[in-house]
Amino acid sequence: MTFEICAVNIQSALAAERAGAHRIELCSALDVGGLTPSPGLIRAAVGQLAIPVNVLIRPREGNFCYTEHERNIMLDDIRFCREAGANGVVVGALTTDNQLDLPFMNAMKEAAGTMEIVCHRAFDFTADPGFALEQLVALAYRRVLSSGQAPTAMEGRFLLKKIVDQAAGRIAVMPGAGISADNIHEIASTTGAREFHFTGKKKVVQGREDIPGLEEWYWESDVAMIKAIMAAV
Repeated sequence: MTFEICAVNIQSALAAERAGAHRIELCSALDVGGLTPSPGLIRAAVGQLAIPVNVLIRPREGNFCYTEHERNIMLDDIRFCREAGANGVVVGALTTDNQLDLPFMNAMKEAAGTMEIVCHRAFDFTADPGFALEQLVALAYRRVLSSGQAPTAMEGRFLLKKIVDQAAGRIAVMPGAGISADNIHEIASTTGAREFHFTGKKKVVQGREDIPGLEEWYWESDVAMIKAIMAAV
């Protein structure tokens, strides 16, 4: 089994490594589904961790249909990750009719060079996931993160099983979204997946009263929670 931790700060990244996780997906702004982290955080994670660091490339919240300006930013972020020594990048882009944006998906792969290239949960918005999976295989993507087109991987486990079977080892299908110690065993046994993505997070509260937009808490991945989820499978 391979366990990937979605880490939104350096504390979470270090906790993932201490807990024995195999890889991190580095991002920011978890409450909007994750955005590209800062250059400083990318450099810190790559420099301080021995486990692979994959970086989420997403310039804004919302849908996955991007303008030319946004695409240029994403390609530049990918090039920065390559120069910073990241293991890989996690990307996704769709057309307005919910198909993979194949020319841009290929452009991002080319920008990644020898880095690992992964499709994120934009996949969960595709109109035909089986067809989209074959497109990712043809593009030589390494992995796809999916909740089975459901709010959580537990709810989407039966579709996840279908695409794991369809993938047949040609591309890794990694369940993610809402994975916990209470459900990972069921998700693993139903889907047959061998890689899993989760945060293992807790809320860190500083104890002062919140000001709107300036909350006194933040998410941080927890060593004990990560270990408990990995053990439960």
